[in-house]
Amino acid sequence: MNTTPDLTPTTWKKSTYCEGNGGECLEWAPAYAPSGTIPVRDSKRPDKRALTFPAPAWSAFVAGIQE
Repeated sequence: MNTTPDLTPTTWKKSTYCEGNGGECLEWAPAYAPSGTIPVRDSKRPDKRALTFPAPAWSAFVAGIQE
């Protein structure tokens, strides 16, 4: 069973921390948040498979890096 959503039509949002890094950014797909799964990818390699995280794990990660 493939649990990875089809991300072809996805709009990706870059991390606010990527300013001035020459495109080396973390991107995530906020449209999937209501599904409980957050896709995340490396902006340098958009053709590679995205990682998916449960929404609570993603929230904990974001909270941890903001401290």
